[in-house]
Amino acid sequence: LDVFPPDAIRDWATGLGIETFIGTSGRVFPTGMKAAPLLRAWLRQLRANGLRIHVRHKWTGWAPNGDLLFQTPDGDVRSSAEITVLALGGASWPALGSDGSWVSLLQARGVTVHALEPANCGFDVNWSDHLRLNFAGQPLKGVVMRIDGHQARGECMVTAYGLEGGPVYALSAVLRETIKQNGSATISIDLTPDIPETDLVARLARPRGKKSMATHLRRTAGLTGIKSALLHESSRPGDFADAGLLASRIKNLAVTVQRPRPLAEAISTAGGISWDHVTASLSLKPVAGIYIAGEMLDWEAPTGGYLLSACLATGRWVGEAIARELQKA
Repeated sequence: LDVFPPDAIRDWATGLGIETFIGTSGRVFPTGMKAAPLLRAWLRQLRANGLRIHVRHKWTGWAPNGDLLFQTPDGDVRSSAEITVLALGGASWPALGSDGSWVSLLQARGVTVHALEPANCGFDVNWSDHLRLNFAGQPLKGVVMRIDGHQARGECMVTAYGLEGGPVYALSAVLRETIKQNGSATISIDLTPDIPETDLVARLARPRGKKSMATHLRRTAGLTGIKSALLHESSRPGDFADAGLLASRIKNLAVTVQRPRPLAEAISTAGGISWDHVTASLSLKPVAGIYIAGEMLDWEAPTGGYLLSACLATGRWVGEAIARELQKA
């Protein structure tokens, strides 16, 4: 990451004729907001440099003599190579080929692979029937989520099964590990992060006269729709009579998540090849001549370009290591 940081990635994209910009979130985007032109330009450059792409080839392991074996529509194929790079992804996009089938192949050769698990994923919540039937599919905007000293701000989606979206993805690793240890994990959600709690107490303490509680919450705290529904879901009737207690509920709404969504639904994969089984050049120690890049390695990062940056950086690291190795030969 240090030798191929975000600025280097932007320079690389510019070299392919794709301009980028830094958004308000600090993330980098193509100016055209589309990835396909970058991919097409990259492939044109690679083909011009001699790259050959063999589509519809599924790697199935090694022959006894070390050849790589592939299944193709035209029958089985084998290929010998002095150096091989495996960049087969995790297991979170099985429909596109990232199904984790490589795990057993490498384990059979003595490579330790930590269990592949969902990362950057949604989580199940046991909503009431009322909330699930009436509010599923609504965005929960401008909230801050916290758990065990970690926090993330943004917009997420309340779904029929639970929670999905940016802040949830950012906290997915700690949520997943907490669930492993405790059986569940409780997120604290601040529904009004821009209103200090003392100010919120004062607002809620204003006399509401004949106004309904729903109207009072909307006028004093800006709570409507899904935010109001979540507050009612997590509160007792008596909480609404105490401005201090109600403010505390709004600033620290407790939502318990039960489990991550299935791996096939996740954006990315945690787990992978143990760092103890690769060299500093990211070549496999148990199998000579095999290098690893991307999500196959045991690492994870939040979405928003961090995943892509790390995959590009490990790929470049491996490529430069191979170039040095070939120069020695």
